[in-house]
Amino acid sequence: MQIRTLGSTGPAVSALGLGAMGMSGAYGAADRAESLATVRAALDAGVTLIDTGDFYAMGHNEMLLAEALRGRDRDSYLLSVKFGVRRGADGAFLGQDCRPESVKNFLAYSLTRLGTDHIDVYRPARLDPAVPVEETVGAIKELVDAGYVRHIGLSEVGSATIRRAHAVHPVADLQIEYSLISRGVEADVLPTLRELGIGMTAYGVLGRGLISGHWSAGRAAGPGDGRVHSPRFSGENVGHNLALVEALRRVAGTKGCTVAQLAIAWVAARGEDIVPLVGARTRERLAEALPAMELHLTADDFAEIEKAVPLGAARGDRYPSALMSGLDVGN
Repeated sequence: MQIRTLGSTGPAVSALGLGAMGMSGAYGAADRAESLATVRAALDAGVTLIDTGDFYAMGHNEMLLAEALRGRDRDSYLLSVKFGVRRGADGAFLGQDCRPESVKNFLAYSLTRLGTDHIDVYRPARLDPAVPVEETVGAIKELVDAGYVRHIGLSEVGSATIRRAHAVHPVADLQIEYSLISRGVEADVLPTLRELGIGMTAYGVLGRGLISGHWSAGRAAGPGDGRVHSPRFSGENVGHNLALVEALRRVAGTKGCTVAQLAIAWVAARGEDIVPLVGARTRERLAEALPAMELHLTADDFAEIEKAVPLGAARGDRYPSALMSGLDVGN
């Protein structure tokens, strides 16, 4: 497994990370035993970065990871944890809470659920419009000074917020959606990260499965699958978007790889400062993703990929309108 560094101040991590959200029902029911086996298989394959959020199924995801990681050398993996999203008993999203006193409370619960004495990268999941980001980052800095957190990260914020946060304490990385169909970061956010020496962990590299090569036009999202609300999976949008996937499949055929591998490799090749996160829920999907890091893309390959999926070609926002309005950065 290749190694990359999260920014100029962050940790060295595997060039491919594992996003665990889908193991806790975000995309419908997940098999617990298979989820545990997938985390362990990822570690055995050299994946060292595991991403979660304390609000993923209200702590379920953290407890699942604690079980999967039990008995492993704590120095052999890094935990990236998001916090600040409030949930209701019915699972409803109730907004953000990034007040300094809440940050410390969230951290205490995460440490207990994960069964660890520190978090490697701790980050607010979204910008709290009621709390200056300087106050939130200042609270995490206190946790860094106390030894409970190793590095500070951000998630889904724009350049102005990144600069304000970085002025309080060096930011290791920004976690944000980035894929062939979500390239909004390229215009302003990515240049800002590179100017400041901040890395990126890219989630949604397969568009939540839409550009994995495994989604079909007649497939419906099942019970509990959040994609049922996604504009890109709905109505006429999905047919248009899957046509892009078929064009990408033809390029993948010339490279002797799968669509998913090509999509992951494209993100990884956008810079050594970018670490793709794959949300594999099964060992089969993990096994497909891993070879993507060995796929070499030439200038001609990039040109063919761009023809297949031009910038801005996807239809539909990446989140429903209610969630898009809460983002600090768009598509």
